[in-house]
Amino acid sequence: MSVQIRAKGLTLKDSTKAHIENAIAAFEKFGLDITKVQVVLDAEKKGVHVEFNIHVAHEQPVIINQHDDDLDAAIDLAIDRATNALGRLHDKLADHKKTSIKDLEVEA
Repeated sequence: MSVQIRAKGLTLKDSTKAHIENAIAAFEKFGLDITKVQVVLDAEKKGVHVEFNIHVAHEQPVIINQHDDDLDAAIDLAIDRATNALGRLHDKLADHKKTSIKDLEVEA
């Protein structure tokens, strides 16, 4: 998985970058084939805009946009929203109609 973190108009601290990378590493728990994650942090007149662009193989990309006055709050909200979206995608892709072992008939 390739990870790109880009900051426009603001200086990114090492702790903030590490927080984003740890959150992206946690996305792997869903078992999705995530190929690329792009994070864009953009300073605006009134606050900060955070965009997560998560590319999953054979699916549409998951794009999360978050705006807040505080950089850390915007990042945390975007991470929470991305986690929820990836969880929903995982549930959608998981086959809930699998036959359980109890439903199988024994052939003699």
